[in-house]
Amino acid sequence: MPAERRRTPLQVEPELAEALAGARLSDPFAVLGPHAVDGARVLRAYAPGATAIEAIDGDSDSVLATLQPIQIDGLFAARMPDARPYRLRIHWPDAVQDSEDPYSYGLLLGDLDLYLFAEGRHQQLGRVFGAQCVTIDGVAGVRFAVWAPNALRVSVVGDFNGWDGRRHPMRKRVEAGVWELFVPRIGSGTHYKYELLGPHGLLPLKSDPFALQVERPPATASIVADPVAFEWHDADWITRRAHIAAALAPLSIYEVHAGSWRRPRDQRPALCWDELADALLPYVQQLGFSHIELLPITAHPFGGSWGYQPTGLFAPHADYGDPAAFARFVDRCHGAGIGVILDWVPAHFPTDAHGLAHFDGTPLFEHADPREGYHQDWDTLIYNLGRHEVRGFLVASALHWLERFHVDGLRVDAVASMLYRDYSRADGEWIPNYYGGRENLEALQFLRQLNQTVHERCPGALMIAEESTAWPGVTQPVEHDGLGFDFKWNMGWMHDTLKYVSKEPIHRRWEHHNITFGLVYAFSERFVLPLSHDEVVHGKSSLIGRMPGDEWQRFANLRAYYGFMWGHPGKKLLFMGGEFAQEREWDHDRELDWALLQRPFHRGVHDLVRDLNQLYREQPSLHASDANGHEFRWIVEDDRDNSVFVFCRCHGPAAAVIVISNFTPVVRHEYRIGVPCSGHWRERINTDATVYGGSGVGNGGSITTSGTPSHGQPCSLSLTLPPLATLVLLWEG
Repeated sequence: MPAERRRTPLQVEPELAEALAGARLSDPFAVLGPHAVDGARVLRAYAPGATAIEAIDGDSDSVLATLQPIQIDGLFAARMPDARPYRLRIHWPDAVQDSEDPYSYGLLLGDLDLYLFAEGRHQQLGRVFGAQCVTIDGVAGVRFAVWAPNALRVSVVGDFNGWDGRRHPMRKRVEAGVWELFVPRIGSGTHYKYELLGPHGLLPLKSDPFALQVERPPATASIVADPVAFEWHDADWITRRAHIAAALAPLSIYEVHAGSWRRPRDQRPALCWDELADALLPYVQQLGFSHIELLPITAHPFGGSWGYQPTGLFAPHADYGDPAAFARFVDRCHGAGIGVILDWVPAHFPTDAHGLAHFDGTPLFEHADPREGYHQDWDTLIYNLGRHEVRGFLVASALHWLERFHVDGLRVDAVASMLYRDYSRADGEWIPNYYGGRENLEALQFLRQLNQTVHERCPGALMIAEESTAWPGVTQPVEHDGLGFDFKWNMGWMHDTLKYVSKEPIHRRWEHHNITFGLVYAFSERFVLPLSHDEVVHGKSSLIGRMPGDEWQRFANLRAYYGFMWGHPGKKLLFMGGEFAQEREWDHDRELDWALLQRPFHRGVHDLVRDLNQLYREQPSLHASDANGHEFRWIVEDDRDNSVFVFCRCHGPAAAVIVISNFTPVVRHEYRIGVPCSGHWRERINTDATVYGGSGVGNGGSITTSGTPSHGQPCSLSLTLPPLATLVLLWEG
């Protein structure tokens, strides 16, 4: 044999040694750790920069073998006397490190885990993949697992190895494209990333897609999360939630951006979860909202995205605190009788180099073709929902928040962009589906899988779609060919009614249909009426800023609109600041203008929202019949000259509620409306009441019917309609 080919049993093939030194070795377990060579047990370890390495008896602390340097800097080897447990004592120029050998451990993830992951049916990825604190053979450490099937080499790097990608290359489980490694003697709080060698070269360090905790931006490292389970106190809440029929419940949602509801007085970017709970929960209780909906709190690198460009779908945003702090927040919400809904984003993800984009050097999570994989509107990438692993990744993320953090529902962002292959694209900029159509069949499969899985595993959890088109069956069950959501945002109602109330009253007769049209389809789905964050940004002005007229008329308009909204079929959603008529547009870098609550008009709007929520809870006709067209009837829908609308809602006998809106600044005297029941009707809400900042015009608190039939009803009321106001009348017998 030529001299250059002659090796000792301790050495490895030169090309393997060179690949190890160059961080190109795809199978480090073929070289490192214990191996049987020519009938002997050989141990090899690689620690670039180390001066010496010894193998130490795992029980007696005696030296079993002194490893000798071989072939390349940092590679050491020795014959071991037997197969007893050992650990490595690594001598660095300025320290000595004792640790078990990561390359002495066998396969880590079970075959079933890998099989279910590859099938897109692993529902507990947040407890298996990523960085998990585990104990193996009595040794505590962290098991890392990440999906990167097209990478040539993956290493875990962090503050435990000097961020050196040569130190901890991982084993590839080729059957699923998953890389794994157990690193002993590290634990929670460890910062880490992955270094990947892709098909075309070394990639920027990548954050863990499955990370349970992350650094505060602008830093981008993942963090090993504390494995200690949170002690929950909400068992009664979860049990009750599972038995509530959401379609019949008074669902009134206060939408919140956690970073700007209030801001800290120091230099921190946001209140922590505990501080937010201290201030927010009593406020929401006092206003009577049933739920808080949080703009996305999944990890995101740029605050200006409001969370809608997430890079970590299993980790809470670090500006607000660690995972345990978020769990405390949810637990406290439930203790206060308030549900928590999270805005969740499966439609797209950002192009940040440390994130999911080209994760293993190829389009892995996204489509390769920009006609399918790039969102022109948002400069983001689109998940490839045709891949089982990607669908499973997203479903597991949804379950992670619902199960691990006990949240009560997810509002799924941008569903319309998922449903249509030509969404916001011109001809030639999109690829038809298998049948030549524009429907995204893979997205349909994903959404149905998502909703079915959530409803099977999380009884009572709400799935809410932001879907802005007329796609049929969004809230129909999957078994009836629907998408399986519980509710859908009624974007058409929002656009039409805001257009109407933004007009000068003298012009509203020409916009009359914008109020009535929503009732044509109001019962085709289960709807939420949203006045969301999207309506108070990007030059649209605040809600009060859209109202026409002088100051009195602007506030009267808004109060009348809220009265109409709370009487209208559909669950309610109001973005923070709307409850006290925030004057300026929302700015995510500033807290709300809380000083406005000291002004009578603003306080009046606040108190009206409180009273509307109370009425909404108390009256089943205003919430239990939201999806039942048989319990709604128009009484006056064609009085465009006076801009008056009157409708009745009645959930069962003796439960009639009449809602009357006068959208002009003119008092209407002796305005007759038909009603279904004779007797006394109480004026339960009058948005023109002086306590709300109104003029006090009304009907003295109650009025009695006459026997005169009207509007197809057996009796009628002759009313005084206040200017720019909504009345809510309750039948008292």
